[in-house]
Amino acid sequence: MVASVVRMRTPSAMYLSKGPTCCLRRPQAVHRFKDAMHSQLPAFSALSRYYASKSFPPHTVISMPALSPTMSAGNIGAWQKKAGDSLSPGDVLVEIETDKAQMDFEFQEEGVLAKILKETGEKDVAVGAPIGVLVEEGTDVGAFESFSLEDAGGEKKGAAPAQEKKEAPEAKEAAPEPKPEAAPAAQEPESTGEKLQPSLDREPNISPAAKALALEKGVSIKSLKGTGRGGQITKEDVEKAKSTGAAAAAGPTYEDIPLTSMRKTIASRLQQSTRENPHYFVSTTLSVTKLLKLRQALNASANGKYKLSVNDFLVKACAAALLKVPAVNSSWREENGQVVIRQHNTADISVAVATPAGLITPVVKNVQGLGLSTISNQIRDLGKRARDNKLKPEEYQGGTFTISNMGMNDAIERFTAVINPPQAAILAVGTTRKVPVPVETEDGTSVEWDDQIIVTGSFDHKVVDGAVGGEWIKELKKVVENPLELLL
Repeated sequence: MVASVVRMRTPSAMYLSKGPTCCLRRPQAVHRFKDAMHSQLPAFSALSRYYASKSFPPHTVISMPALSPTMSAGNIGAWQKKAGDSLSPGDVLVEIETDKAQMDFEFQEEGVLAKILKETGEKDVAVGAPIGVLVEEGTDVGAFESFSLEDAGGEKKGAAPAQEKKEAPEAKEAAPEPKPEAAPAAQEPESTGEKLQPSLDREPNISPAAKALALEKGVSIKSLKGTGRGGQITKEDVEKAKSTGAAAAAGPTYEDIPLTSMRKTIASRLQQSTRENPHYFVSTTLSVTKLLKLRQALNASANGKYKLSVNDFLVKACAAALLKVPAVNSSWREENGQVVIRQHNTADISVAVATPAGLITPVVKNVQGLGLSTISNQIRDLGKRARDNKLKPEEYQGGTFTISNMGMNDAIERFTAVINPPQAAILAVGTTRKVPVPVETEDGTSVEWDDQIIVTGSFDHKVVDGAVGGEWIKELKKVVENPLELLL
């Protein structure tokens, strides 16, 4: 799958040398250049020059790249190249699972893959950690068969175990030696915590046949309660204990599911949001009868060019309300030691999409300038690629407001959503319900059925005051219940 193109434009004369003489001339300058650039260009760490202490031909260490601004580690997927394969700019080297998606690492240099240092399935490989070795065409790849992570600089792990190993001998040396003249004290055997008892008292009352069966079946006779004469343990007691034990040992009643990088990121961001953003909630009921009639008319005349959903209208309505109340279209920012509230001039709506790996929010940008058909087609395309793990980082980062719609589940009347930081608001949308509404006519009171949706806005009180959040909900209700305004 092709999920992203990682382009690393670096001065080739400084970054990749073309001959042994040039490679060995000034390695210190290359290190200083790489260290200076690493903090500014996350993807720059994808390659780094390293000279091992052993004698290896000139080579370049390929490091784990930063495929998104928030990525600090990734999982190694399937390698598309093996040791000895040639690499050209644009070739997919390896699949990498980032904190948001499964992405292809497209290499941008020429050479030969000499060694793979991180195999498929490796978890939580830090950005900048060695994952492979690159050499120039014509270099003997066999010379790198013994090349290891330590030769590439290592990962600096295992300090704690080494320390423990050192502490063990010290503890052993500190133990006092027994005095030869002192007679050893009588001790109970270490295998039991019970007091010494006569053999007859320690042996349960069990028939010889039952005892033989218990030994054969591996049943502990101490845990058995006899039902025979005088409390004697019988063969039936052993058989009963065996069947009960077999049922208990049939297998665990649970399953431990390892966390994916995406699930870890979701957990971290939601914890951050609930901890740092003082949420408050405002709910209202939207009448969507007119909206549904407009949707039906537009879809009937589309000739297959588009198929509008209720969510498409709501995304457009949110953008219209954000332009009316721009304070909600803001985010809390802490940059360079200063805190500011950044108010955005465009409505970039993040649309929550459930995928097998977890929740992700692709962004429809500049919604205020898009028509309903364009919004619908973009949401459908982004949602499909989100479920296929093919989104690029710029397609799910940078939104100014989020909408989370669970209306497809007719059991969900209403819910509240957690704010997607650094945004200041999110709208939770429930299912559409038919509600009887009394109507006064000349003939008296009659009942009409109205299609309604309950929505709940979650707002960050640091950025949006309660009255402002209420005003935004009021504007949203106005435009949704008069949907022709969306066509203006």
